Amino acid sequence: MNTIAEHIADFLKEYAPFNHLTFEELSIIATSIRVVNLEKNKVLFQVNDLLHDSFYVVASGVVTLSVIADAEETLLNKCIEGDIFGIRPFFAKNNYMMTAKAREESLVYAIPISTFRPFVANNAEVLNYLLESFAVNTRNYKDKENLIGKLISDNVFYAGEKSEMQYFQSLSYNTSPIKVNPNAIVQDVAQLMNESLKNNALVCNNNMPLGIVTDTDMRSKIATGRFPITIAVERIMSSPVITVMENVSLAEAQLLMLKYNVTHLCVTQDGTDKSTIKGIISENDLIIAQASNPGVLIKEIKRSQSAKELKQIRDRLSDLIQTSITKNIPVSHIFNIASEINLAIIKRSVELSILDLGSPPARFAWLSIGSQGRKEQLLLTDQDSILIFEDVAPDKYRDVKDYFFKLAKRTTGTLEKIGYELCPNGHMASNMLWCKSLTDWIKQYDNWMKDPGENSANISSIFFDYEIAFGEQKIEDAISDVVFKNVKNNSLFFDFLGNDALRKNSPLSFFKNFNVEDEGPNKNKFDIKTRALMPLIDGARLLALNFEIRGINNTHHRFKQFAITDPKHSEIYLNCAEAFLTLSKFRTLEGLKNDNSGEFINLDELTKIDRDKLKNALLPMRELEELIKSKFQLTQFS
Repeated sequence: MNTIAEHIADFLKEYAPFNHLTFEELSIIATSIRVVNLEKNKVLFQVNDLLHDSFYVVASGVVTLSVIADAEETLLNKCIEGDIFGIRPFFAKNNYMMTAKAREESLVYAIPISTFRPFVANNAEVLNYLLESFAVNTRNYKDKENLIGKLISDNVFYAGEKSEMQYFQSLSYNTSPIKVNPNAIVQDVAQLMNESLKNNALVCNNNMPLGIVTDTDMRSKIATGRFPITIAVERIMSSPVITVMENVSLAEAQLLMLKYNVTHLCVTQDGTDKSTIKGIISENDLIIAQASNPGVLIKEIKRSQSAKELKQIRDRLSDLIQTSITKNIPVSHIFNIASEINLAIIKRSVELSILDLGSPPARFAWLSIGSQGRKEQLLLTDQDSILIFEDVAPDKYRDVKDYFFKLAKRTTGTLEKIGYELCPNGHMASNMLWCKSLTDWIKQYDNWMKDPGENSANISSIFFDYEIAFGEQKIEDAISDVVFKNVKNNSLFFDFLGNDALRKNSPLSFFKNFNVEDEGPNKNKFDIKTRALMPLIDGARLLALNFEIRGINNTHHRFKQFAITDPKHSEIYLNCAEAFLTLSKFRTLEGLKNDNSGEFINLDELTKIDRDKLKNALLPMRELEELIKSKFQLTQFS
């Protein structure tokens, strides 16, 4: 290999996505790379230019990406050494949507897409990186007012749930494609495509795919005069068509399109061309799905400048949850994704408040409590939070508290605009009671736990489910230390918490019928939150404190952990874990359907199968109740 190519390979291996390739692979790529010298202000490509056959990496200097809107140039991004740009030709056929210009004398490497494509098709990490970079370079498809695609990649790679989600994330696609028989005349097919505003038609026999004809075929084969418009469509179709099963994931679909260099995939009953057509997936479907990818959403959250922008992202999370549930993605997985995104929104809301108010006068922690503290917030329910700031000198206390109270007011106000309602019980950091110093919080937890009866009017068990959303981890750890110090040999506290957990009304009557609401606006509906989910949540919290399990707040995860900690009762715990997911799914579907908290289920709208499924999910609760009674020797309930 020549020394220039060797030097280029050495350079690339330091940067994503090239760091996911072997040095041998990079060496192959490096030999086909062109080195482009750009003088200051030289334009490499601009809006509406035809796509190049390469994408680019900055080797030195700075390249700016910009768009012109309303006769004004808007800077979208600055690409510095190691940044990739111009990857549109990988994923789209339309022209460039931004301008790339050298801000100073720069050197860029042009990497031919034909050389690089095979490495993408065989490497999910590289694909994910390019997909995410492209998705954030694409205009937000839902935000029609925002004509400028400000959401461009800053090459920060979200490592959390990304790879897993790419393979879980399903696609929405066209389930009623145009279908024609092989003998149909091209002119008629073209007219049909035009009337239906579709850019493709499937050629099939007995509803099984033989091939596909697209706009591209019409342009390259008919418009050029190679074939007359009167021939049968089978003469110009692309065949065989690439087929997939209907639960294909985003990443799998993208890999197949890259591998076979096609723009459409045909969805069939069993994923082969010998079974019934169910629909067609286009490149555009992939771009739309990618815009709701968690990694992309989190990047966009980090750059949001207002509650309005954050609200649009939260709306997209609702779409993602809806699609995921419809496609039967495991609820436990959806909890993980949703909680990461909710957490990022809360964090950004705090950051925006700090940007307005100026730097905090002391270190602090913003803790989410309740459902978000347990990573169980799929619906837009109310917000629960506390703010803890580090201890400061007595003469500074008032000013410091005043700052954090303003910060909390501003943050909860932002979250309300995004769609998280204010907590009706006032369990929020914007309440003077729940915004105080670490010492005050330690006293608070001490009081609750050492004398729970005295403080029963104030104690709320949700304060024992918390997760740090912003700030100092050490502050959260200090609260956990106090909680777990106080649980030791504290039968009074467990007696109180145990009775509280068992105080909820039973979900089923003696005759195994649902106990529904007797009166009010939800008459004859089933309160799935209070009667079904809360006993499981309260029971799991009680046992987690008893077993001194730190750091696991999610109800489902807690029950799974109990099965390991207390194997004698593992069957009860595992049944409760499963029941919790089933009940959560019922509540989420109800909430999404009615755009509310999903608390009250209209049993008349459920099928017989669903009613039985719901009833079966309530059965483990009786065993859990008996277990709690015997473990904590609880005999009386008030």
